[in-house]
Amino acid sequence: MDWTLITIAVLIGAALIFDFTNGFHDAANSVGTVVATRALPAKWAPAFSAFFNFVALFVVGTAVASTVGKTVKAEYAGEAVIFAALFAAIAWNYITWYIGMPSSSSHAIIGGLVGAGLAAGGMAAISWSSVEKAAIGIVASPFVAFTIAFILMYLIFGIQKLFKMHDDHSGFKGVQLISAAALSFGHGANDAQKTMGVIGALLLGAGYTDFAADGKTIVLPLWVELAAYSAIALGTLWGGWKIIETMGLRITTLHANSGAAANIGASTAIFGATAMGAPISTTQAAASSVVGAGVSSGKGANWKVVGEMVLAWVLTIPFAAAISFGMYWLTQLPTFGAWIAVGAVVIAFTIWVVKAMRSTVHADDIIAEIPSEKELGEFDQDPTPHLKGTPPVA
Repeated sequence: MDWTLITIAVLIGAALIFDFTNGFHDAANSVGTVVATRALPAKWAPAFSAFFNFVALFVVGTAVASTVGKTVKAEYAGEAVIFAALFAAIAWNYITWYIGMPSSSSHAIIGGLVGAGLAAGGMAAISWSSVEKAAIGIVASPFVAFTIAFILMYLIFGIQKLFKMHDDHSGFKGVQLISAAALSFGHGANDAQKTMGVIGALLLGAGYTDFAADGKTIVLPLWVELAAYSAIALGTLWGGWKIIETMGLRITTLHANSGAAANIGASTAIFGATAMGAPISTTQAAASSVVGAGVSSGKGANWKVVGEMVLAWVLTIPFAAAISFGMYWLTQLPTFGAWIAVGAVVIAFTIWVVKAMRSTVHADDIIAEIPSEKELGEFDQDPTPHLKGTPPVA
């Protein structure tokens, strides 16, 4: 029996579980605004987003996957390193989903790979040029997305004044749907490749694939692409409603006009990063766009929630790295001890996850919280509806 091949198959399964968590954890990035403004019925929104997640397979390449796959150098990217990195990323995704906090799956997997790589081989095990490329995208994307959404709101106000359009005009809802489709496409294009990169690193380390002729791009079989895009689409289809609640309802008060601005800002940042092969955080881009649109529209932002999000962003990489570092060392215990220790941690975590997923928020719970157009209209009768700093509706 080829235990190496069996181990690789199990780890590929774990990578696809991470991809699934990425889908439901980040579904809010694509559908939070259309759910909040009723541009699309809440129960349809995940399927709408999942479809465009998967369609990206037929359009984009694998530049992001190669960047992620080279985070840990091939000679150190053994089965224990990949397992520890995946466990850390999955754990962080579930923990932040449980508390309804939009954090970065990108940060989680990069942190997991760095932590496990450091445990396995120290500083020499990490391809710091790949980490630097990811870090630049991670820092730049929130700024770009916020700025675009902020400026775009002023252009939208000009259009509204010229054509006498209200904030929830059907034209803005149409733009919301188009931009949400683009954002879902961008989410699939960038985030599915992160899982492809992890699987690529695993196959490269085990000798089942190699670099292309350019010496930089990891050759990925078609089945890897199909599996990764399918897993992220299924995760999005599941919903992740707790984070949709935060993204759509707790950061600011969204109307169709500001929802469209937020989606366009996030999409622009994500498409730009994907074209450059940078694995950015789609969560950061989407959340920053929502804040930018909310502030610029005069609805302000719930700065307590924004502060909690930023704290989660800061903690993700070090926490994921610490979890993966510790998990890697558990795998290095004497054989029997390693099986007992790792098995106990995985089983305990799995039990908690099953309980959490059975008791989570669902679509009907979110629908009950969404303000009706009448309620939003009453709020807009405020004599200073676009005054900067106005707090969002509770």
